[in-house]
Amino acid sequence: MQLYTIDTGFFKLDGGAMFGIVPKSIWNRSNPADENNLCSWAMRCLLIEDAGRLILVDNGIGNKQDAKFLGHYYLHGEATLDKSLAAHGFHRDDITDVFLTHLHFDHCGGSIVREGERLIPAFKNAVYWSNERHWQWAAEPNEREKASFLKENIAPIRESGQLQFIPVAASDQTQPSPAGPVPWKCLPGLSIRYAYGHTDAMMLPQLQYKDRTIVYMADLLPSTGHLPIPYVMAYDMFPLKTLQEKKSFLEEALKGNYVLFFEHDPENECCDLQLTEKGIRAGRTFKLRDL
Repeated sequence: MQLYTIDTGFFKLDGGAMFGIVPKSIWNRSNPADENNLCSWAMRCLLIEDAGRLILVDNGIGNKQDAKFLGHYYLHGEATLDKSLAAHGFHRDDITDVFLTHLHFDHCGGSIVREGERLIPAFKNAVYWSNERHWQWAAEPNEREKASFLKENIAPIRESGQLQFIPVAASDQTQPSPAGPVPWKCLPGLSIRYAYGHTDAMMLPQLQYKDRTIVYMADLLPSTGHLPIPYVMAYDMFPLKTLQEKKSFLEEALKGNYVLFFEHDPENECCDLQLTEKGIRAGRTFKLRDL
């Protein structure tokens, strides 16, 4: 198995929304805001090469939206999905599987491209993986979350015939923390943890790599700045569930010496953990390639 970091650029979100009830005087130290109270966040994806498959975990915001939409999020940076794939010798047509942790636009927007008046899959040779529970949640969104679930990101995947669902066991739905890991039959060595605080049935890939356990954190832990238990995003649908999930996961990860791979941390790709007088915090931070 080989793992590659795929950078798709940066965007900006309101710092207060990203840290919930935590005062700006605290979070601004680690994630300084601009004059509009916006902080930069990465859209960092993961590429897994193994057993003849090339699996892309999430794919950023994409570029099919109009200027007005993209203007809300101040996309910046030189990295793009295509440039990052090419840097490792790959093309989007080489992707065999697209694993979607969840269907918020900054995680799945790159799934679809615009071809004239048509919206078509960006990865024409890939199977797109979600789970039915989360798909239904996204396809019929609540009023609070519907701005994050865009029909143009979701409907064309199903219409393409390239969508498949990963089963969610009943026991996974009742866990107080990211359940699992549940082995994914499509790729030995990859398991899935389910989390329900940020959005319903978000999937976190967990891998064994170079004698370490690596967990792709998606939006359970967007960055090292979110490691303190109360630091929960205002975007989370069920913040008390997120508190439980974070606490349980961090205790397990510390004990197991896991590597955390961050999708949104603007500086840090990966970290391991250490126990401090303030609780579990980041230990060593490093690039995936340095593992």
